[in-house]
Amino acid sequence: MKRTAMNKTILKLIFIVVSLTAPVAMAASGHGQSTPEFQERMANFNSEESANEISGIWEKLSYRADQQPFLLVATIIFVCAIIHTFFAVPITKYAHKVQHDHDADVRRQKNAEGEPARAKDMVSFKATMLHFLGEIEAIFGIWVLALMGAIIGFYDVGTVKSYISGVNFTEPMFVVIIMALASTRPVLRFAENALSFFARFGKETPAAWWLSILIVAPVLGSFITEPGAMTIAAMLLAKKFYKLNPSPMLAYGTLGLLFVNISVGGVLTNFAAPPVLMVAGPDKWDLTTMEMLVHFGGKAVIGILISSLLYFIFFRKELRALSSKLEDHDGDGQGDLSHDHDRPIPLWVTVTHLLFMGWTVFFAHTPALFIGGFLFFLAFRQATEHHQFDIQLRGPILVGFFLAGLVIHGGLQGWWLAPIITSLSELPLFVGSVVLTSFNDNAAITFLASQVDGLGASLKYAVLAGAVCGGGLTVIANAPNPAGQALLSRFFGDGVSPGKLMMGALVPTIIVSIIMLLFPDPNKDAIFDKGEAKPKVEASEGKAH
Repeated sequence: MKRTAMNKTILKLIFIVVSLTAPVAMAASGHGQSTPEFQERMANFNSEESANEISGIWEKLSYRADQQPFLLVATIIFVCAIIHTFFAVPITKYAHKVQHDHDADVRRQKNAEGEPARAKDMVSFKATMLHFLGEIEAIFGIWVLALMGAIIGFYDVGTVKSYISGVNFTEPMFVVIIMALASTRPVLRFAENALSFFARFGKETPAAWWLSILIVAPVLGSFITEPGAMTIAAMLLAKKFYKLNPSPMLAYGTLGLLFVNISVGGVLTNFAAPPVLMVAGPDKWDLTTMEMLVHFGGKAVIGILISSLLYFIFFRKELRALSSKLEDHDGDGQGDLSHDHDRPIPLWVTVTHLLFMGWTVFFAHTPALFIGGFLFFLAFRQATEHHQFDIQLRGPILVGFFLAGLVIHGGLQGWWLAPIITSLSELPLFVGSVVLTSFNDNAAITFLASQVDGLGASLKYAVLAGAVCGGGLTVIANAPNPAGQALLSRFFGDGVSPGKLMMGALVPTIIVSIIMLLFPDPNKDAIFDKGEAKPKVEASEGKAH
């Protein structure tokens, strides 16, 4: 109960921060706002460097930092936010200690006064604020306040308005809606029934469900988008696997494998994975669904299968032991989840939910339509409440807040990312894309690459493949990851450790990277040679060939 009350308080704090920043983000919807000076300079850096014959990567970075010190400060703030994520778990632990000590003091005081301690007496401002600072989904939003302060310090409030008004918040809004829809009882039951077809081959043991969810759900992400697949996979893992209390090693291995599989599982189409979506348009790299399926999708499926089976073999004894915690329903001597179902849901209710999801995915780039559709969904949900869970918006809102903060920070990192991308050949660029994705959203990596003039076909493949392969190493590496963490963090004590998550994702990342690089595909470069995009940044001479 205390934790629930604290979570509600933290959510209120999130709303306060959003309400304070919303007027800035919505001011005039960008009307009458000029482009901030630092963004104009970022767009002109390449021509300035060419005029001054600046070619080396370190020379470029030094020149840019000297010309626009604010950009260096913005990157330092971004790095501080990343470092903050590694301290989220210790901060949360300390917050719990402060709350426990506060509760004990209140009880002693009330007992001395001969009065009972009430819930309101247990509220600790210090503990609540520490818990807020340890809420990983809130971290980048918190550091947005520091960024806004830096913009005001270097420029003025009008520049804050101009910059925030130019940030595209479509993806955070979409993730909030798709998470809310995917976590409804009819959608989860539909997904559970679909996956049970595969789990039945393993007699619906925890191991069979584990393998089915980690292989099938990520591939499903190519059709219902990665955030939708992440929500369904995480909630089913919570129900079928994590509630059985696996060891920390298996728990983190599963989470890392889930993040990697979701990141690469969305590349069978050209609209489901954020890093693909950023470059698939006809004005950029013009990638069709068939091209993605042929040159990325097959490799992704192979990588998912190999990684999942390898982890299954490594953890097979513990996965088998989880069955002992369950009742044997089919008489084969092994505990299973074959009766893990509750009351039925009418088919028409399920179909209507799937249509709402389809509407949201189809209009994923038109907020007015997918938000409007969600409002109609809320009315339908109320009319069918006897077939529903209580609607849970805390997780989706926190994830949206996380992504909104990330895109605000990410929009100011191109000044150092672009020179690095344009200075590397194919293999170093692939490795660099994987590494950079760990510290910056993979969609930002591919977006910046799409702005580079003259980037060769092999380099385009390297940066896109690297971005999807590295999407599981950290929470910030891929947009759906915060959704998975928000849904599963309760099984990780005081929170998910970024270091342990990275270790859990490292082996599958290496496996899918090797497959993307070495799998025979002589025609993969041809899909990037169909025409020139309309670039905004020029590549260094000789590096794009």
